[in-house]
Amino acid sequence: MKIIKNILLFFCILLLFPMTSNSQQVTVSGTIIDSQTGELLISANIYNPETFAGVVSNVYGFYSLKLPSGNVKIRASFVGYQTFEKELFLQKDTFINIRLSPAIELQEVVILETTPQQAVNSTEMSTIRLSPTMANKIPIFLGEADLVKTLQLMPGVQSGSEASSGFYVRGGGADQNLILLDGVPVYNVNHLFGFMSVFNADAIKNVTLIKGGFPARYGGRLSSVLDIRMKEGNNQQFKGEGSIGIISSKLTLEGPIIKDKTSFMVAGRRSYIDILTYPFQMRENSKYDSKTWVGYFLQDFNAKVNHKINDKHRLYVSFYTGKDKFFMNFKDKTFDDKEKMALQWGNITTAIRWNYIISNELFGNFSATMSNYKFSLSQDVRSYDQWDNSSYKAYFEYFSLIRDYSIKADFDYIPNLRHNVKFGGSAIRHAFSPGVSILREEFSQSQPVNIKIGDDKLPAYEISIYAEDDFMLTDMIKINGGLHFSAFNVQKIFYTSVEPRISGRFLITHNLSLKASYVQMKQYLHLLANSAFGMPTDLWVPATKKVKPQESWQTAVGFSYSLNNKYEFGIEGYYKEIDKMVDYKEGASFFDLSFGQWEEVVTEGRGECYGLEFLIQKQTGKLTGWLGYTLSWADRYFEEINFGKKYPYRYDARHDFTITLTYFIKQNIDFGAVWVYRTGYPFTLANEKFVTFGGAFLHPNIFQPVVQEYFEHRNNYRMPDYHRLDVGFNFHKEKSKYTRTWSFGMYNAYGRNNAFFVYPSNEWDYRTDTYEYKLMKVSLFNFIPYIRWSFKF
Repeated sequence: MKIIKNILLFFCILLLFPMTSNSQQVTVSGTIIDSQTGELLISANIYNPETFAGVVSNVYGFYSLKLPSGNVKIRASFVGYQTFEKELFLQKDTFINIRLSPAIELQEVVILETTPQQAVNSTEMSTIRLSPTMANKIPIFLGEADLVKTLQLMPGVQSGSEASSGFYVRGGGADQNLILLDGVPVYNVNHLFGFMSVFNADAIKNVTLIKGGFPARYGGRLSSVLDIRMKEGNNQQFKGEGSIGIISSKLTLEGPIIKDKTSFMVAGRRSYIDILTYPFQMRENSKYDSKTWVGYFLQDFNAKVNHKINDKHRLYVSFYTGKDKFFMNFKDKTFDDKEKMALQWGNITTAIRWNYIISNELFGNFSATMSNYKFSLSQDVRSYDQWDNSSYKAYFEYFSLIRDYSIKADFDYIPNLRHNVKFGGSAIRHAFSPGVSILREEFSQSQPVNIKIGDDKLPAYEISIYAEDDFMLTDMIKINGGLHFSAFNVQKIFYTSVEPRISGRFLITHNLSLKASYVQMKQYLHLLANSAFGMPTDLWVPATKKVKPQESWQTAVGFSYSLNNKYEFGIEGYYKEIDKMVDYKEGASFFDLSFGQWEEVVTEGRGECYGLEFLIQKQTGKLTGWLGYTLSWADRYFEEINFGKKYPYRYDARHDFTITLTYFIKQNIDFGAVWVYRTGYPFTLANEKFVTFGGAFLHPNIFQPVVQEYFEHRNNYRMPDYHRLDVGFNFHKEKSKYTRTWSFGMYNAYGRNNAFFVYPSNEWDYRTDTYEYKLMKVSLFNFIPYIRWSFKF
């Protein structure tokens, strides 16, 4: 009760102390809108051009600006749009929806959705806002535009294995990233066994990655927040775009249901490997008495409806579903035997959201969401014996599942120009099935068998409330301070957490600022990651009586500099400690979970991560891009792993350097290039091998030979350094009714054989007549060309 009282007191202080305002001022509020699509614009600037005092629009396009009564000008601007300016005579609070028109200049591309000067002035640090159009401009693996792979090119973000769409932020694990799609958690972001992400760039409006200095409104993860917002649908005219690539094709449609009032957006994507190979497999099967079809496909579907009830009320419904399936179907034509095997995984998310402009100074967003992720491995066997008229049926499935239902309320309160208050709360019901085995067997001449083993829908409940204020102490000092409180109930255990968050900036000059932040975080979920396989066998599990929640604290300090509001220079140093992480014990893996006893095969440990990040970027013009460099260390400590000694994290890379460029050669041709260099990741290899004799007898006088391996420590070797160059060209042409684009490029253009994994080998050396011990590397991808045809109307 004492903790709850303190939280309520903090809310009252934040809400009451900034209320003082000048009686001579009035409030101008409303929304910032794209004039061509009706989309609400996030982080647009609205200010008084005489004093330059202003605000930015929130994630739903809402703004509230205090201005003196009488004659006054307001100006609104957003990257890639023409500036809006209007003179007003203010006598009372006024509501104005501002429509911004896209810039006429065609020979430039916007790569980020904040200007360098905004980055200098803001209290935010360790934050990247990416324009989804950038993903279509730069060359990417197999030509598939991928937002996550684009973010991997930023400082502090590691990519994992070759061409993987997973990401690891500042030494954290994959489970420590809070990934939100329209405010709904997404638990698996991988298509094609990790080579593509589940996010269709054509359906995305805005992408924000936060690596540190987390505002109080975010909680539940330790390392990062990836906040992705889907398009709301064009409420002015019907539009569409799509593409056909090597791996998949996609189509996005959007338009008004009722002009200026109701709009929709739908987007679909599917691969076609299984469809294209089917005729060839069937032709080959015609030679035999059996038929086998082996295939794989990925698919996803996004949909959203946006309805404007009136100027103060909006209603949104969004939906996403995605699925990967690898399968083998077998049929014996002679004996009527059938067998189906499948490995599949996928997400489903749904959100219903209501925006309400409660007053000129207070905005509310209320949402109800559902998220579901399931991984499944199954086998279905059916046979019939015509000689004795008997039948046999068997079905086996192993699956893991996590399902969330949540409700949430968020409020923005802007009492004056010096304060921007956010507060709210949420409640989540989790349902976990961390490893369930099902066996059903039926034989015509015996009793059926029906067995289920493992935890099925273990419930857990999570609540949180938060409050934060982004306030100006002086013209030079601005601070974002807040508090996040959460509680988690599982197996009659009640965990709580009070997490302080603070970040600030000191304006050294008008275009140079010093920034610092400190945050504490707690995470009630764990991911049992299997390091030996690149398949979705990782299991989400909750904190329990035996396994405690993860905790971390992180501090960062850095400088942000803007040159002519075109170039941004940033440097940050960070230090992070993580406690109560879990990992498999030595020798344990995913295959030890057959009977659902996951708590018995894991151990608890901690991590230490620190480093420096450098970023130079040019955001507009014919030549755009960035140069990033990260110097970092990431270590782990587990009492039951590596003899309790420190060892490097599997994605610890000392140096990471990227150059990303796009260049408009002329109006209808643009060029993109990416160069990546990274220190090789650590891996574990036996230092010595020797043979002993013992164990079972093959003969009374012969013993079984046993190979023994000696490991000095975990992750005792490193892969060779990784580097590659990707290049690509886009050729655009205006047709009478649409614009088409041909994209050509090369992944790993100079054919570097980067190591995917390394293994030891004894090779006979004919010069010395002895075996020579060598480390051999296996490379997946040499140079890979791609081609893509896309259109937009």
